[in-house]
Amino acid sequence: MSYEIVGITVLWTFLFGYLIVASIDFGAGFFSYYSVLTGHENKVHDIIQRYLSPVWEVTNVFLIFFVVGLVGFFPDSAYYYGTALLVPGSLATVLLALRGAYYAYNTYGSSEVNNRIYMAIYGATGLLIPAALSTVLAISEGGIIQEQGGKVILNWLGFFSNPYTWSVILLALVSVLYISAMFLAFYAGKAGDKGAFEVLRGYALLWSGPTILACVFAFFQIDRQNPEHFGNMLDIAWMFIASLICFLLAVYFIWKKHHLGWSFILVILQFGFAWYGYGQSHLPYILYKQVSIYESFTNETMAIALITAFVAGLVVLIPSLILIMRLFLFDAKYVRGDSPKKG
Repeated sequence: MSYEIVGITVLWTFLFGYLIVASIDFGAGFFSYYSVLTGHENKVHDIIQRYLSPVWEVTNVFLIFFVVGLVGFFPDSAYYYGTALLVPGSLATVLLALRGAYYAYNTYGSSEVNNRIYMAIYGATGLLIPAALSTVLAISEGGIIQEQGGKVILNWLGFFSNPYTWSVILLALVSVLYISAMFLAFYAGKAGDKGAFEVLRGYALLWSGPTILACVFAFFQIDRQNPEHFGNMLDIAWMFIASLICFLLAVYFIWKKHHLGWSFILVILQFGFAWYGYGQSHLPYILYKQVSIYESFTNETMAIALITAFVAGLVVLIPSLILIMRLFLFDAKYVRGDSPKKG
């Protein structure tokens, strides 16, 4: 396997980790505010807060690794994406800062953040951040970033008038809510909180339909936007069929209220098959047809150093997340909200 393939695979894996962890985070923020509006706050708010408290500080580590690695492995990507993504990237950064501020004040003692205005901002960022970040996938299909007079510009008219752009944004929004609801329903079930489980199970079933419809819509919009990429996807259609099967099984289990842990594992596999299938079919381009992993790759010495550093990062990060889960998320007392015994 070439250094180029290893490099892009490691980066894609970090981004997939961010997709899952951040989706749970963003969706939980939205559901936390939505529960206030619908009067379900007393049922689901505590469950959501018990999940977010130990996790929020590590969520963005995946994204930071990906951005640094993308520029390190493929320097040309900074030239093309850096200017074109200035607006959506800056928007996402501001929204992440607002979200981080809410977490910090909420975690370290300010009761004022329970104000509905703060909660509304917190809930809105759960949808606006994935919408902003998902534009990268829409732009990567080509035709949006252009070079004029030696400058890289983004064709805003083409961007906003393109159905594929909106299909990707729509898919990002509903996927965040679906992934988060599926996990939180499993988490509430593990906590034995029947009231929260029924509410969150309803959210999971509610957003499962829009998610699969958005997937199909985005899938066929790729054919209109980039027929070559679509043809590559058909060559590995088994991965997308496997994704659909995982989706059906996950929804079946949550509907029947059985095997909730397996239900969420199937959600991860559902998006895993689709994510890696999309990524594989997109190769060798990071940006059609301006940035190729083979033509834009860094030198061999830097590649070896980066691969070593990023694999080491995974070796440290994954056990850290497992430790957090064992100590907090899946600790029998913590998940039920019991205070540790003193003495």
